[in-house]
Amino acid sequence: MYRAATAAFDRADGAVMCAAVADYTPETCADRKLKKGDGELTIRLRRTKDIAAELGSRKGGRVLVGFALETDDEEAHAREKLRRKHFDFVVLNSLRDAGAGFRGDTNKVTFVSEAGNEPLPLLAKREVAARIADKIETLINE
Repeated sequence: MYRAATAAFDRADGAVMCAAVADYTPETCADRKLKKGDGELTIRLRRTKDIAAELGSRKGGRVLVGFALETDDEEAHAREKLRRKHFDFVVLNSLRDAGAGFRGDTNKVTFVSEAGNEPLPLLAKREVAARIADKIETLINE
C-alpha cells in the first residue's frame, strides 16, 4: 500500500488519509502453518512505514486530511498528528458521545486545524462525509 499511495500522490491534488492499514506488522512470516502447542506463542512486531507522514513530507501545496480516534487527551493528540504529518485538518472522532463512533449510522466529529476547532453536532455519517468534502473544496479554492 505504501508504494501505491506514494506513487498515486505524485499525480494527486491531495489525499484523505482515512485509515491506517496497520501500524505494526510481524517481524517474520512463517512459511507453514503454526500448529497449536503447549507453550505461549510470541509474535515480534515492527513498525510499518507511515504513509501519511511520508505524504506529508512531500505535501507541497496539496490538501492533506487525516483522521484521529483517541481515547485520552483527544485534542492534544489530534493537534500533534496535525503538526507531525502536515495535515490541513484532522477529523477527530468521538467515542465519548452517544451515537458516535463505529457502531451506528451517526457520528460526532471535530475538525482540528491550525485555525482552531470546528465541532460538528451528531450527524448521519453521510452528512459528516459531505461536510468533510465541503471543507476540502473550500481549502482547494482558497
